[in-house]
Amino acid sequence: MLLLANIGVDMTSSYCKFVCFILAVAGAAACGIHWHDDAADGVARPLGTPVEIAAPRGLPPLTAEQRPTAEAIALGRRLFYDMRLSSDKTLSCASCHRPDMHFTDGRQVATGVGGQLGPRNTPTVLNAAYQPAQFWDGRAASLEEQAGGPIANPKEMNMPHADCVAKLNAEAAYRAEFARVFGPGAITMRQVETAIACFERTLLSGNSAFDRYQYGGEKTALSDSAVRGLALFSDKSRGNCTACHLIGETSALFTDGKFHNLGTGMNANGELTDAGRFEVSRAEANRGAFRTPSLRNVAVTAPYMHDGSLKTLKDVIDFYIGGGSSNPQLDPEIKPLKLTAQERGDLLAFLATLTGEAPANAGPPTKE
Repeated sequence: MLLLANIGVDMTSSYCKFVCFILAVAGAAACGIHWHDDAADGVARPLGTPVEIAAPRGLPPLTAEQRPTAEAIALGRRLFYDMRLSSDKTLSCASCHRPDMHFTDGRQVATGVGGQLGPRNTPTVLNAAYQPAQFWDGRAASLEEQAGGPIANPKEMNMPHADCVAKLNAEAAYRAEFARVFGPGAITMRQVETAIACFERTLLSGNSAFDRYQYGGEKTALSDSAVRGLALFSDKSRGNCTACHLIGETSALFTDGKFHNLGTGMNANGELTDAGRFEVSRAEANRGAFRTPSLRNVAVTAPYMHDGSLKTLKDVIDFYIGGGSSNPQLDPEIKPLKLTAQERGDLLAFLATLTGEAPANAGPPTKE
């Protein structure tokens, strides 16, 4: 294309565009690259038979569309822990989503290549398969779309997608593994995103003390304090926590998957420092709104809020007792609470019962 431009050919002509396409195909063939025909809907579908991912007690079953193949899960697991997917080979997906920290990083905000700090706290990947939208602002509509974001983000892994697939295509072992999972052809970014998402769908955490109490009939699983905390949590006239952190009849995700303005992240002048969902929707009502996080494993995934500004669960409870921070878009469900010291302690006791079991086969793959 550069050569044609240099000799004065009109780059906007249909003929030129056709010639450029032919040259691109020829060039790719000369380099041994073959076009891979992903599905028309933009999803790279793994070959083989999908496996059943058993949802632990307290979580709903995954849908048929969410069931990956064993081979795709294994490939995604390898990619999730591969630091070569970052520009300086110092970070992987697992650097921010650490299995020993319930797939968070324990930092106020995410840290990328070169020690760059991101603007938001790292949410856990546990149970992300159930989220209708990913990231704090919901800018990704699927786990697949989310998987590619941090790889290319200059403040995170800083690996442009073209460079990522070029690196993977240059490695014979990866080419062979992708071919087993997706069929012959050059590795595509859609395949990378799909494989990582397949692994992430296995990262389910449930069967907590709450689940054994609520859904298993084990009435001794909760202390008296935690039982009182659950009642307070569910009482619309008191805690009103279930307005956003839902508890269902047969399962509980502890999130409504929606976006709410709590008034977090305001500066000394009372101004929101992060527009949140507004940046995606452009709807003024969504200014400063962020996705409701699940409260599962909340006692072990500090710090809290989209900006990591609250260090402890006690800080979070105190924030809600104060009715959040006033601003024009404050969610109408956020109102000051009147709780005694014992009731605050009961809420803390209940939240501690939401720590679930770690998923199996979630750590780094064994090196061959």
